Amino acid sequence: MTVLDVTLREYEPAVSVPLGAAAGRSLAASGILESATPDPGRDGHWLLRAGSRVGAVRTPGGPVVRIMPKTPVSRLFFLLGFSLDPARAWRDSREGTVDTGAYDDVVPALAHAVERQIDAALRQGVLQGYRAVEESALVVRGRLREAEQIRRHFGRTPPVEIAYDVYTADTAENRILRAAAERLLRLPGVPGPVRRRLAHQRVRLADALPLIRGQELPRWQPSRLNSRYQPALRLAEAVLRGTSPEHRPAGSDPLAVDGFLLDMNKLFEDFVTVALREALREHGLTARLQDPHRLDTAGLVGMRPDLVVRTGDGRTPLAVVDAKYKVEKADGLHNADLYQALAYATVLGLREAHLVYAAGRQPERFHEVRGTTGGPDGRGVRLYQHSLDLSREPGQLLSALRNIAGRLAETAPLPRS
Repeated sequence: MTVLDVTLREYEPAVSVPLGAAAGRSLAASGILESATPDPGRDGHWLLRAGSRVGAVRTPGGPVVRIMPKTPVSRLFFLLGFSLDPARAWRDSREGTVDTGAYDDVVPALAHAVERQIDAALRQGVLQGYRAVEESALVVRGRLREAEQIRRHFGRTPPVEIAYDVYTADTAENRILRAAAERLLRLPGVPGPVRRRLAHQRVRLADALPLIRGQELPRWQPSRLNSRYQPALRLAEAVLRGTSPEHRPAGSDPLAVDGFLLDMNKLFEDFVTVALREALREHGLTARLQDPHRLDTAGLVGMRPDLVVRTGDGRTPLAVVDAKYKVEKADGLHNADLYQALAYATVLGLREAHLVYAAGRQPERFHEVRGTTGGPDGRGVRLYQHSLDLSREPGQLLSALRNIAGRLAETAPLPRS
């Protein structure tokens, strides 16, 4: 027996559901969940436990799996919006929010938000632009492609190989918006009213060619002409990259699933690092995200801190930050995280390293490392742990990160011997 709909919650205990063996094996192989194993106490049931991915997917021959986030959906979309476009953050009349309607599930809220953004982008009409066309034709139009004419037709005419620019609605921007609307229409759980509005937007974008599934998204460049499209485009690209993921278990063909998944680990990391980067600019500092370094002198062990703060010219590292989407333990200790932070500080020659957690009992605490004294004040390397409560309002979240940025700006590197 196979259930049609399974609802799980991010990182909560496993749920036993009636599931066929083939569907259970597909879910286990997909990597979508933290774990999927046969229930030893109930025949025909599987124990399913969600991890950091939230959203909804439909597996071939299996159930629709909905994974609810612990973070309120409206806050989740603020994190997403700010990470992709901090200058705009898709804010409506309420500062720091994005229009997700009255929906408290990821997919309905996403579909509503994207449709509203597409509607706003098209309010002044469908954007048109010039696109280069190369084709064989019976009459000359534009420029003659002489090399192709000789290679294909030995110089004879007609047909002629020509190239010209056409003013059309079939642009990269419109293709991306149309593709996002079509993907959302295929997702499980999109409400009827939102589905009808998405279908209407697809009709408005009918002159844009559909994208071929599996190919790279067309590139577009921000400009004054497409400024009204940009919030919708960034959200649409997030949809297209998080929709219909393909998971490739070892030694097998990829398993295609239809749905949308957000990885909360990556979302939290992106939000924290982008917000800190923006705040550090107020102090005249630069920040590099995912800055690559080597742990050993032979260069064999790579390391990539989430964010390295540098001087305004980008030459001297001043501070290092790693974001962790986890709750600080009761004793405040995540030993592996502290070891990792110490390695970053050591390689970069810093007196401090900072860890930012999604929640904790104290806003800030630190550990001074033994045997690392080197500064003029005689103290050792300090490892700071900061807690960021995602249930707080957007303005409060940004204020907390600005305070951390101010703390980072005060950091000085260790003197080199």
